Amino acid sequence: MSLTKITTIKSLHEYLYRALQLEHATIPPYLTAMYSIHPGTNSDAQHILRVVVVEEMLHLTLVANLLNAVGGKPDLTGAGFVPKYPAYLPDGEKDFEVSLERFSKLAVETFLKIERPGHAPSESARRRPRRAEQCIVSCPVDPEYEFYSIGEFYEEIARGFEYLHKELGPRLFSGDPKRQITPEYYYSGGGELHVVTDLASARAAIRLIAEQGEGKGGSIYSSEGELAHYYRFDQLVRGRYYQAKDKEHEPTGPELRVDWGAVYPLKTNARVVDYLEFHELRAAADAFNGAYADFLASLTAAYNGEPQVLMQAVPQMFRLRNGMLQLIHNPLPGSAGKNAAPTFEIAGRKGGTP
Repeated sequence: MSLTKITTIKSLHEYLYRALQLEHATIPPYLTAMYSIHPGTNSDAQHILRVVVVEEMLHLTLVANLLNAVGGKPDLTGAGFVPKYPAYLPDGEKDFEVSLERFSKLAVETFLKIERPGHAPSESARRRPRRAEQCIVSCPVDPEYEFYSIGEFYEEIARGFEYLHKELGPRLFSGDPKRQITPEYYYSGGGELHVVTDLASARAAIRLIAEQGEGKGGSIYSSEGELAHYYRFDQLVRGRYYQAKDKEHEPTGPELRVDWGAVYPLKTNARVVDYLEFHELRAAADAFNGAYADFLASLTAAYNGEPQVLMQAVPQMFRLRNGMLQLIHNPLPGSAGKNAAPTFEIAGRKGGTP
C-alpha cells in the first residue's frame, strides 16, 4: 500500500476539513470575477464562471459527505475557514497567489493554475517544506509541509481512506447516513452527487472532484461527460469551445469571443479598512460580509442534519449578487480609478464544529 500520513480517524477528519476550505476558497475569486463583468457583455465567460461555481459547490458537498461518512462534523462557520486573500496554492515547484480581482487575462491564468493537473515526479516530491503562510493545502498533521499540488493533496486523502479501511474495515464509515446529502437536495447542472457509505462510494466521490477539476486520467472530460474546469477556462484563452473528440489545448468548436475591456476596474484584494472613510461603501461591505456569513451558516446546517436547507443554497449564493454589485459598480475615492469590491472578510464563530 502507498505511504500515507493519514493513519488515524482524527487525521482524516483534519484533512477533510482542509478539503472543505480548499473547495470553498475558489468560490469568492470566481464570483468576484464573474460579477466584475459589465452587464450584457461576455455572456460566454459569465456562463463558464457560473457553471464552475455551481460545480465547486458540488465538490464542497461531496467533501461534506465524505467527512460525515467517517463521523466528522462539517463546519464552514469557524474562525479562519474563509482565507485571507491573497491566499496561496501550490503549482508544482512553486506557489501562486489567488486573489479577489476583476475578470482579466491574469485572473484566468490564475484560474488555470488552480485547476491544472499536477502530479509529483516522485514519491519523495509529493510533499515539500511549506513556503507561504496562507497556503491552503499544507499538511494538517505536519503544518511545516505542503503538497506539491492539489491533485497530490487529494491523492493523500484517497490513500488515507484505503489505509484506514484496511485497518478498520466497515467501522471506518461510522457516520450517521441521515447526514448524507442525497441528490434530491442538490441542484447541479453537471456531475452526480455521491452518497458516501463505504470505500467504493468514497473513491467515487474523490474521483469526481479530481476529474471535474483537472480532467484526471488524460481526458479533457470527466467520466460523467463534463468538461473539466481547467479546459472550461482554457476556452477563454483559446477563444474557441472544446468538442467531444478534441485534444487538449486544441479546441475546434464554435468561436468564443471575450471582451477583456468590458469589466469594472476593481481594487484587488480590497479590505473593509479601505472603506472606513466612506460610510456607504463601508455599510455595503459589512452588509455583504454578513450575508455571506449567513450563507456559510446555511451550508453548515445543511451538512449537519438539515439537508433540505441545501435546496436553496445555490440560489442563495447567487442572490448575493446585489450586495456585491453595490460595491463593484461604485468608484473607490483615492484609489487611482479603481472601484470598490467585496472583501469576504468573515470573522467566523469561535469554537469547534456544531
